[in-house]
Amino acid sequence: MVIIFSFIWSSYFTDAQIISSDKTSIRINNLNTEKIDNIPPKIILITPALADTSKHVSNEVTMDILGKASDESGIFSVFINSEKIDLAEDGLFKIRYWLKPGENEVSVVAMDNHDNISEKKFTVNFMPEETVTDDLPGRTGKYYALLVGINNYSHPDIMDLDNPLKDAKILHDILISNYTFEKDRVTLLKNASRNKMINALDELTRIMTPSDNLLIFYAGHGWWDEKANTGYWLPADASKDSKAEWFRNSTLCDYLKEINSKHTLLIADACFAGGIFKTRKAFPDAPVAINKLYELPSRKAMTSGTLTEVPDRSAFVRFLVERLENNKEKYLSSEQLFSSFRIAVINNSDVVPQYGEIQGVGDEGGDFIFIRKQITQK
Repeated sequence: MVIIFSFIWSSYFTDAQIISSDKTSIRINNLNTEKIDNIPPKIILITPALADTSKHVSNEVTMDILGKASDESGIFSVFINSEKIDLAEDGLFKIRYWLKPGENEVSVVAMDNHDNISEKKFTVNFMPEETVTDDLPGRTGKYYALLVGINNYSHPDIMDLDNPLKDAKILHDILISNYTFEKDRVTLLKNASRNKMINALDELTRIMTPSDNLLIFYAGHGWWDEKANTGYWLPADASKDSKAEWFRNSTLCDYLKEINSKHTLLIADACFAGGIFKTRKAFPDAPVAINKLYELPSRKAMTSGTLTEVPDRSAFVRFLVERLENNKEKYLSSEQLFSSFRIAVINNSDVVPQYGEIQGVGDEGGDFIFIRKQITQK
């Protein structure tokens, strides 16, 4: 039998040749040796947020691995420890991974459409609940929180808001019910004046010790003065025509220096909240092993956006409280918390939330650790 093959060349197949007959066809790649693609794909791990060869500590039997693989030629496949993972159109992948006690080596491999391969590895040390060391709780100080929600403004030209106070109250209840924040150490300021905010910060300066931890949350109007390169929060008694009652970001930074805490985490849901950073980066290169993070002092912040306005109904706060409420990890760093909901906020709003160190106020590379309360087994 004689089979006649026809050679099909096209400008659309600069790196391939199709050989076909009436029975079959064969695609031969990389005929154009001048344009060989040997660049491997990129792999970004979102959760857990780790640098290469990092170690992660967990006391839960499962962990979510969320990431993204990308390449100009497209992604052919992603494997996690030899298991093929389904990909979304934008290259996102997610899997719930089961852990065995002790160290678990995890390998994420991505292959592009030109057979180039990238690999990221990390180790998860799984310690079941009964074997988790008690050293961390014994070394932690008290947990304090100052939550400020402002709906109503006295000046007629400053628009009232609907949701900040409700958001602050929801966070208040979750911290007390789910985490190691005692009720008498959590202050909720409703429609606070500048004076009340200052008095609350003065009190924290007086009572907190170098082993204690502080969370500050603000939801309300904010303002960025581009000419002065200065950000402000607007207390309930702020005037549109005078900045006398406005609360400067620089004033807040002064208090963050003065309050002698071990760890301070600032969460701000306000217009132009990103102005609190002198440098901005979504995921700082810090180790995430809980004991290591707690050893070093920290001054971290997460905000609902950069120098942009944010809506009254906040996707940032919605996903923040949802992750805190549904979290099952006993120990949760602020970086892990942020990375768990950042993509959800971007996909459901017009803002890009930010996370990083607050420069010049005493951050030494540690992190704020949320400790979930033990649930008594019946």
